[in-house]
Amino acid sequence: MNHTLITQPNAGEFPEYYAGYITRYLDRPDALPVDEALLTQAADLSAMLGGLSQEQSGFRYAEGKWSIREVVGHLIDCERIFALRALCIARGEHQPLPGFDENAYVANAGFDARSMESLLEEFASVRAATISLVSSLSEADLLRRGIANNGTFTPRAIVWILVGHVAHHVAVLRERYHVA
Repeated sequence: MNHTLITQPNAGEFPEYYAGYITRYLDRPDALPVDEALLTQAADLSAMLGGLSQEQSGFRYAEGKWSIREVVGHLIDCERIFALRALCIARGEHQPLPGFDENAYVANAGFDARSMESLLEEFASVRAATISLVSSLSEADLLRRGIANNGTFTPRAIVWILVGHVAHHVAVLRERYHVA
């Protein structure tokens, strides 16, 4: 990555709702600098979930909850959406960007019909594209402000949210799905 360190965003660079992703990531004793985490999370997720059988990856810890494959699919969708938000804001888009209904996306995606291997490969590919995008952004680009889902964001904050979002779901996979 071109940036040696993408510093932690300040309040006002993201809606308060997303603070939990950032602080949950920072509170981990094994938290890497966000730049390193951005580079390693796809491989870490693959190492964690790549050995699951199709039956195991279809596990839901409760009725109405997402399967493990659907969790990975959700990560893919969010990565794409937030990377697009970062791009639009970095390029100076003045139009507000829409929100999305994560449950409707998962319900309509057919993630459970796919293999875990294909989902992990897709996540790695999408993350690689995010890394390329982030690497191309200047410091000024990272600090530009824009509106998405009725909140103010900077691309710098979006990078932190992406890393924190994956860390959040990895913790959920460990705690509720009992994936090691």
